[in-house]
Amino acid sequence: MKKKIIIVSASTGHGHNQVADALKLELSEKGYDALVVEPLKEVSKSLDILVSDGYKILATLMPKMYGTIYKISNNETMNKPVAKIFLSALRDKIEELVKTEDAGLIISTHPLIVDVILTLKRDHIINVPFLSVVTDFLPHQSYINDYVDAYVVGSTYTKNGFVARGISPDKVHVYGIPIRRIFTENNVVKKKDSVFTILLMGGSMGVSAIKKALKNLLNIEEELKIIVVCGNNDTLRLSLEEKYGEYIPNKHIEILGFTDKIPELMELSDVIITKPGGLTVTESLAKNIPMIIPYFIPGQEEENAEVLVNAGAAIKVDSVKELDEVVEILMKDPSKIMWLKQNMGTMSKDHSIDSTIDLCIKLINNHMTMEIKNA
Repeated sequence: MKKKIIIVSASTGHGHNQVADALKLELSEKGYDALVVEPLKEVSKSLDILVSDGYKILATLMPKMYGTIYKISNNETMNKPVAKIFLSALRDKIEELVKTEDAGLIISTHPLIVDVILTLKRDHIINVPFLSVVTDFLPHQSYINDYVDAYVVGSTYTKNGFVARGISPDKVHVYGIPIRRIFTENNVVKKKDSVFTILLMGGSMGVSAIKKALKNLLNIEEELKIIVVCGNNDTLRLSLEEKYGEYIPNKHIEILGFTDKIPELMELSDVIITKPGGLTVTESLAKNIPMIIPYFIPGQEEENAEVLVNAGAAIKVDSVKELDEVVEILMKDPSKIMWLKQNMGTMSKDHSIDSTIDLCIKLINNHMTMEIKNA
């Protein structure tokens, strides 16, 4: 009998839950019973609201403060008070989940929950293999612990960061942040014309900087198609529809709200202009669509941008006002686009959700073998 797999997540942005859902789907297709849970929602509505809404408010309205908090917490000493809050709130719930469901594996897609699981393992309250999926490209202190049985990370840069912090390289697997399989499939749709096409995005929350980016891109004289994805920001979408709803010579503008057609839109586009959330970056790497980064949330997205630029897999611009110049250079010199694509391919060459699923199964089977030996 196959034991249940518990995938633990939290709602700070949509990325963590999307990773959890992708893993659940893949594991289910292998015959495993996978359960996605958000323990914060079940245990403390006030703490859940504080975490999810607090992230949204800080990240969009007070990004500098968010970045400061991120950097302060990325320190072993300063991280402990935060970890204690979540340990106090979630310890009993996660213990109950593991024992009630007879779990054979725990997977976490969010760093805030890692320390709770590890404390339960350290204190011998639970004895279940634990896989931590790292959803950004540099390791935050919240992830670092010897009681993690395995990590899945997005790049060799990420792995090197873990090793530098004392984690055994054998535990860290560069399989890529798990994404929906459709992003790894070729030719979802085919581009039908030669017009240079830009996919302009700002994450699920639809950052308002998209407005300035779109305005700047219209300075380009050549014919251009711009697909704007506003995410869940209906105010932004309506504002852009009102301003750019009428015909603009030589420009084709399509404005969308939240959409599940991102894989197709990436196939139809020559470049993507976006903020570098871990999931968006991994999806772009899988689709091999060059990234231009004009804005980011300080903290993990700033670090993601740094990793990408160092790998030659993205272009970071210091100001939205420089976007038109950068795009024009890429339009006139396709070799620069090919250079970015080659570097993206190198960065993602070992990415495989199949390898991640095989790792999950290996962890379960090894643990069951040890249980039988010790019985």
